[in-house]
Amino acid sequence: MSAAYFITGTDTDVGKTTIAAGLLHAARSAGMSTAAGKPVASGCDVTPKGLRNSDALALLAECSVPLTYAQVNPVAFEPPIAPHLAAREAGVVLTVQSLLAPMRDILDMQADFTLIEGAGGWRVPLADQDNLSDLAMALDLPVILVVGVRLGCINHALLTAEAIAQDGLQLAGWVANIIDPKTSRLEENLATLAERIPAPCLGRVPKLKLVSAEAVAEHLQLDLLD
Repeated sequence: MSAAYFITGTDTDVGKTTIAAGLLHAARSAGMSTAAGKPVASGCDVTPKGLRNSDALALLAECSVPLTYAQVNPVAFEPPIAPHLAAREAGVVLTVQSLLAPMRDILDMQADFTLIEGAGGWRVPLADQDNLSDLAMALDLPVILVVGVRLGCINHALLTAEAIAQDGLQLAGWVANIIDPKTSRLEENLATLAERIPAPCLGRVPKLKLVSAEAVAEHLQLDLLD
């Protein structure tokens, strides 16, 4: 039986891709086939093969289903700025419809475990009034929320969880990614998050000296997902 999720974060730079790669690695270690998509990425490097995004490459490395880079990341921009601004500068109309078909193609491969990773937080603008959250809604995927644990994370996490619910999607689980281990009252903050987020915590990932999908996977529990 295949399972697919949309993975989002409480903000940009909260370790969303690090957690996504860890989840994919955990699935592979459990004997599941894996696939992933990063519909839009900015901050890409210019290479002889075209624009390449480090996050998309990290996801691709954990896919057991044969996928090309273009399948995983169909829309790529060089400037490290918000995707809708990068698209505007490149003369690209970035809409939900333009991203929907390539992500559905990945989901149609029916891998045992598939992740579609957003960019930044939940309400990332696309063109016109479209947001990246509208893509999650169009795909009708349950959501995994990566909480970057640092000062202010409770507010960001609860507002994001509320927005996901208001959009009619299931919050399947959340991961505490401890960005700042010196956060004041860390354990109390984690307890508050666990009490108030209406979904299971799939793991607490500490600040790792050597970050790898394998190391992150050790702190995650896929069996808590529905």
